Amino acid sequence: MKDNVIKVLLKALSWGILAVIAGVIVTVVGNLVTEDPVTFAQQMLNGLQLGFMYAMIAVGYTLVYGVVKLINFAYGDVFMVGAFVSFFGISQYGFSFVPALLMATLACVFLAVIIDRVAYKPLRDAPRIAALITALGMSIFLEYFTALKFVFSPDYISFIRPFELVTWNVGGVTFTNIQLVVAATSIVYFLGVQYIVGRTKIGKAMRASAFDKPTARLMGINVNAVIAATFALTGALAGTAAMLYATAYPQIFTFMGIQPGLKAFVAAVIGGIGSIPGAFVGSLIMGVVEAMTIGYMPLGSTLKDGIAFTLLIIMLLIKPTGLFGDPFEEVK
Repeated sequence: MKDNVIKVLLKALSWGILAVIAGVIVTVVGNLVTEDPVTFAQQMLNGLQLGFMYAMIAVGYTLVYGVVKLINFAYGDVFMVGAFVSFFGISQYGFSFVPALLMATLACVFLAVIIDRVAYKPLRDAPRIAALITALGMSIFLEYFTALKFVFSPDYISFIRPFELVTWNVGGVTFTNIQLVVAATSIVYFLGVQYIVGRTKIGKAMRASAFDKPTARLMGINVNAVIAATFALTGALAGTAAMLYATAYPQIFTFMGIQPGLKAFVAAVIGGIGSIPGAFVGSLIMGVVEAMTIGYMPLGSTLKDGIAFTLLIIMLLIKPTGLFGDPFEEVK
């Protein structure tokens, strides 16, 4: 009874504070729209484009955490490898968008599964800190190994877009075919992951493994195979996100996965780490906040990263489990 009262009070307090913050945001946004609706709409579109790309990475983070309880810090570097693979597919083999996308996706699926097999599987029953340190080590290894001249090289490389950029202007607001492709792909992947996790046999096995691995094994579930399938799914998300990111922002280098990876991780925490809808919503919030910071704040392009992590700090102080998280999840 006491726990239920505390739970209700905590929820009421956190949502009350969030409601106040939301009211302030609505007031500020209303003023911005009134002053210059065209600029606001343009920055909103830019933010949504960025948010949709963060969403695919954030969903990958939250899937792995949901099943393995691991923050896969090497995930941003899997994303980076996908961008380079798609670049080589386009530049060396003349692939169009879809073949290059498939090539990047398959490469990231393979790499994600190999990383799990080599680095994480031996530590399944070890303390979480051991797996976390291993993830950081794997991230650093991938960044510096791929920077060697005989691998990808440390240079900044201009990415060759696989299709021509088409721009439309409606009422002074400019949008492109890249933004439409990014939004459509991200939404399709989000719905696909939701369907896989919620409605398929492998999804049920993922949820059972996430809830209680020993009991799942007793019920005949191959937990290691389920975890490998989870990493494969996250690899597909990373490969697709990398191709779209490089097409939208056509410059790649071996440390390019750090910032998108961290931002997507922050977005997953804001939405509620372990919640797929939370990761998606948190990513859209992160992308819009970043775009508005660039568009409206002095030195916004310099401050955007600081604002993003300030948002994380505020969320952790007010509602540590995120917007869609359960404050008693670890107790269950």
